[in-house]
Amino acid sequence: MKRSSMTSRSGSLVCPFCEADELERAGSNSARCNSCGRVASRLILETLRQLITLPESLGTHACECGHPEMRRLPDGVFHCPACGSDILPSAYGTARNEASRDASFFVGN
Repeated sequence: MKRSSMTSRSGSLVCPFCEADELERAGSNSARCNSCGRVASRLILETLRQLITLPESLGTHACECGHPEMRRLPDGVFHCPACGSDILPSAYGTARNEASRDASFFVGN
């Protein structure tokens, strides 16, 4: 899949297959892309509509509580300003949430 500057929004869905053109209604339960010719089914259209209603995630590390951005402190710990959780990075690619005592996979910095 290539990068596109087009963005789906209410009333204008970008083709999820080629990301080169908008989808056009092709019946009551589907839409077709004029660029690649593929048809998006009703289920795909519903999923796209649900996705465009989600808020933009501003940060690179979202918290389990739903806050969109954890702050990286100078010592490498990620802190959530909403719930106060601290995520301590480890050398093995995992992190431990000290607030809930759950281990979760940690990707990148």
